Amino acid sequence: MPDALLVPNRKKITQEELQREVNYWRAYKILQRMLKAGLISEEEFNKIDKLNRKTFSPMYAQLMA
Repeated sequence: MPDALLVPNRKKITQEELQREVNYWRAYKILQRMLKAGLISEEEFNKIDKLNRKTFSPMYAQLMA
């Protein structure tokens, strides 16, 4: 079965969208390490992550929420 039948409305991601996604996930991983190391609280983690979602506008972050 062709992929087009499985996902008929597939949208191609632009280079800019891909870069924003990568930048967001890099920032997210750094935040996770900071939280695990005790450098920030969970409340701070959540606040910063919320700001990062606004800044980077990642497409897939909503799946993780």
